[in-house]
Amino acid sequence: MLQVEFDEGALTRLGVAPSTDPLWETVLSLHLLQNGQESLAYDPWRREVRGALRRTGLADDVRALLPLCPPAGYFPDFLTPGRGDLALEDGVDRVQSTPRRRLVAELARLCANLRGPVPRSVRWVATGEASALRWLGGTLRRYHALAVAPYLSVIRGRAAEDRAGRAEAALGGGAEALLASYAELPGWRRQGSRLAAPYPEPRLLRLGGRPLTLLPGFFCVRTPLALVDESLPLVLVHPLGPAPGWLPRLRAGGARPSVAQLIGASRAHVLEALEIPMTTTALATALRLAPSTASRHAAVLREAGLVATRREGNRVLHRRTALGCALLDGAAPAVGAAPAAPPVARRSPPRVQQVGTPGSQDSATSMKMLET
Repeated sequence: MLQVEFDEGALTRLGVAPSTDPLWETVLSLHLLQNGQESLAYDPWRREVRGALRRTGLADDVRALLPLCPPAGYFPDFLTPGRGDLALEDGVDRVQSTPRRRLVAELARLCANLRGPVPRSVRWVATGEASALRWLGGTLRRYHALAVAPYLSVIRGRAAEDRAGRAEAALGGGAEALLASYAELPGWRRQGSRLAAPYPEPRLLRLGGRPLTLLPGFFCVRTPLALVDESLPLVLVHPLGPAPGWLPRLRAGGARPSVAQLIGASRAHVLEALEIPMTTTALATALRLAPSTASRHAAVLREAGLVATRREGNRVLHRRTALGCALLDGAAPAVGAAPAAPPVARRSPPRVQQVGTPGSQDSATSMKMLET
């Protein structure tokens, strides 16, 4: 059981994240890929992602990534630096900028919970070498493009519904009603000045006068998550709970109908996917298109002013413009608005073939989940 103790004035410092967080969703989805929980809701997603990993040749790198994100117990805090306030590239940049002292401390804690040899990928990242951190950031980025980005319309939609419900509670009854709305989650309850929730082990989280951010997690299931190091900004990730059948409904017509009727369903899907900057290859992977088809759709959208394309280092990135966002949102763009896309980290793409499958027998067993 996790208990969050709200001291005097804590409710005035309670915040709700604007949406889901890219790296939290990435790490949580890696958990789900391994543990098989909530099969009705997530098994179709698992099948799609495993198939895409095999087709794109990313499976080996994701296998090497899994020991850093075990499906139960501790995983390093440095992998999830955001609170719903960071774009993917900003989050990846922070991961790659983690000081070596922190890398060693958190990975040592991770290894203390492992049985058998320390996986090679964990040892490599713990060195803090630039090549290791480039591999880590690049693998997180590529995996997100394949396992999270194609489903952003559903993820964002569920997060918006959740946020609207929290806002309604706060407007109707203030911070007390906002906190009470979380006590309605399965297994959650108020206990005096504390909010209690299911958790793998007993834990008391004292706020100590600091703000707490409540962050929805689409791939968070059953229990909330909090950073282990309580000296870091306090964040509590809670489940969103998509209904079974969400993926078939998305595949049946995930693009917004009015936009799809105007520019075509395929280009509407491309426009939605470009909520984050993507290369043509990443876009093709995310939407399961041939690279030439993805390039053609991006070119048409660019000519219409809905997408902008620019070079960052040796990558060419497409991003949705303010006009493209306005088209999806059904609103006029602000006068002089800049293209709405998160900033892109100016780093060379990682060399991701440097790490093989970790050697631990336990890790190898869990990694077979990718192949089933």
